[in-house]
Amino acid sequence: MARRPLPRILSNGGAQLARSRELARTAADSATDVLHPLITIMRGLRRLAAAGRRRWTETPTERRGALLFLVASVVLVVALVPYGPLLAAITLMAAAAWQGRERSTTASDGPDESQSQRLKSLYDALVPYFSAAEDPEPLYSHGGAWDKAFPTYAFDTGGRISQLVVRYPAYFTDGEAEARARIEHLLAAKSGRGREYHFTWDEEGNQLTVGVLLPLPVDIAAQRFVTTPGETVLGFTDSTRVQRTLPVTYGERQRDVPPVVWRTGLRSTEPHLLALGQPGSGTSTLLRSIALQALQHGDVMIVDGGGTGEYACLTGRDGVLAVEAGLAGVTAGLEWAATETERRLIAANHAHQAGEPPPDDTKRPLWILLDRPTAFTHLAAADGRKDPQSLLQVPLRHGRPANVTVVVADQLDSFDALSDPVRRHTRARVVLGPATADQLESVLGAPPPSTLIDELPPGRGYARLGTGPVHRLQVPATPNPYDDATPDALCEAVLDLLPPRTAPADGETIPEQDPPEGEPAPVPTEQEPEPGQGQAPSRQAAPAPAKEPMPDPVPVPTKEPRPAPVPVLTKDPLPEQVPVLTKET
Repeated sequence: MARRPLPRILSNGGAQLARSRELARTAADSATDVLHPLITIMRGLRRLAAAGRRRWTETPTERRGALLFLVASVVLVVALVPYGPLLAAITLMAAAAWQGRERSTTASDGPDESQSQRLKSLYDALVPYFSAAEDPEPLYSHGGAWDKAFPTYAFDTGGRISQLVVRYPAYFTDGEAEARARIEHLLAAKSGRGREYHFTWDEEGNQLTVGVLLPLPVDIAAQRFVTTPGETVLGFTDSTRVQRTLPVTYGERQRDVPPVVWRTGLRSTEPHLLALGQPGSGTSTLLRSIALQALQHGDVMIVDGGGTGEYACLTGRDGVLAVEAGLAGVTAGLEWAATETERRLIAANHAHQAGEPPPDDTKRPLWILLDRPTAFTHLAAADGRKDPQSLLQVPLRHGRPANVTVVVADQLDSFDALSDPVRRHTRARVVLGPATADQLESVLGAPPPSTLIDELPPGRGYARLGTGPVHRLQVPATPNPYDDATPDALCEAVLDLLPPRTAPADGETIPEQDPPEGEPAPVPTEQEPEPGQGQAPSRQAAPAPAKEPMPDPVPVPTKEPRPAPVPVLTKDPLPEQVPVLTKET
């Protein structure tokens, strides 16, 4: 049977199909060139619609009515203006054309020559730590390729490494702190000094992620923070360490910043705080910030061991019980604090036994702030007196159920001079200013989360609450408002937060001094209305009868013996109702 030939379209149709595809592609390109403005405008309208839908979704429900009213008002105004719809259409088309333009991004295929050289030098520096002679396929070797060891990298505008992922062999001892410290020190030195690096070790995946921490804001002044009673803002930290933010006034605008919140009171696990730092590191600023926050809901007693008047702005304020700077005053104040703590415990215990709520005078928080108490330790030892730190044992041990909080701030070199109760019961710790890794670990109980730098702004350091993680900390700017070197804006911020001056209570008088020997002591009488200007007080008026029985008169010693004590001494005789002794009798 003879084989029939194939159709012509199938025998030589490949060339025709290719020619047809080329013609279709040419026609599509021509149509695209002709319709390119329309395509751009349509793409821009779609993007504008998506942006409007996203804006509507993000708008809270209670504000959508106002937004609809605003849009309707704009549409009405445009419709009433001459040539308004035409101008609105032209503006919309221009905005759509701008939004629909093609944004050509030129992505670099890899690092440039300087970046490659930096990564190569970093790879060569890690070879002695991540290589072994017995490794048949070493990941790190002299003259090896760095692209397999660094799968992810990023550089900042200055050409320095901002993020890096380092792969290391499985036999590296990543579980030892010393081995980790050597690698972290090397990477920080090679990546650029003067910055804080955060290292994340993935033991399961044998990867190390290196990230550069952004500087913490230093221009957040003292202000009213959005907190509940029993919460104190120590400062601000990184957003990756906490899951809470607070709205604060940041310069001339407002933003949300992650805080380090210290909780005190009956349910607190860290009721007392210890802050250490070098001179000028900001420990006094931290105490002033805590005092301003504590005065909103409680009373404060301050002990100034520096004697430089850092807390003079708080003297005589409402809620400030005392600002003591002398050894005698400090001892008396701390003795009262210990007695007050015991009184609160007894009153609360009696209320609990009776099945009643604690008294109101035991619920108001009492704060004891001590700045450099070790200075009084040396003074007390020189005078042969008791160390004032020994009086803190009762408030520290029993302060939480009595709503008594103790905050101690001292220099970092005086940590060993603090008493055992202070070091044992202050579970919340803050270290400000430059410090070594050993000092931070001895005070905080854990290593810092980032590398250390030499130059730190005032109020910058680390904080740890109990057994929690170590946070970077920046204390709010709370300087002494009476210091001439303080900027006016910061002074006004602190002065606005100060409570008013304490006014004397109604009917309160100053106790009179003892009279000289041989002169009669003044006898209290009923208060009479003051006479008008130019009029003398009446002498013939008898004293008003008292509503309650008065106690027996106290005999008054005089130069001459008197027959009987009298409550009032006058010069002229009074009516017979009141016996009066005069000079003539």
